[in-house]
Amino acid sequence: MPARILAPDDLALLLGTAPGLFDRPVDPAQARAFLTDPLHRMAVVTQGAEILAFASGTILLHPDQPPSFFVNEVGTREAHQRRGHAKAALTALMDEARTMGCQGIWLGTEAENTAARALYRRLGGEEVPFIGYGWDGAFDLD
Repeated sequence: MPARILAPDDLALLLGTAPGLFDRPVDPAQARAFLTDPLHRMAVVTQGAEILAFASGTILLHPDQPPSFFVNEVGTREAHQRRGHAKAALTALMDEARTMGCQGIWLGTEAENTAARALYRRLGGEEVPFIGYGWDGAFDLD
């Protein structure tokens, strides 16, 4: 299935997302802010009015270099995993970032997330040593 980039008029689709795709229920104010912010992007694979998979990210601006792109999250409904949906969503998101002039796309994942790591390698990602730090609950999922 092909993926597409969400636009501000896709708010109802995002708000209608059933549990099981995102970590938490979709917050209407945050969803609206995300979709209307020119630095945020989300690619989705849908079946009817249901989002099966998504990839989201943010354009990072720097005063001394071209913009880069941070992939924030990639997810697929459990019943639709291993069908290429995450690959389609992430490919569409990376294509969008490149079209917008981003020079450098990056993300991080947990060492034990073997499925995600395999996907990123299949898409030509280079695995690099990376140490992350968080403040103020940055990595809390509750």
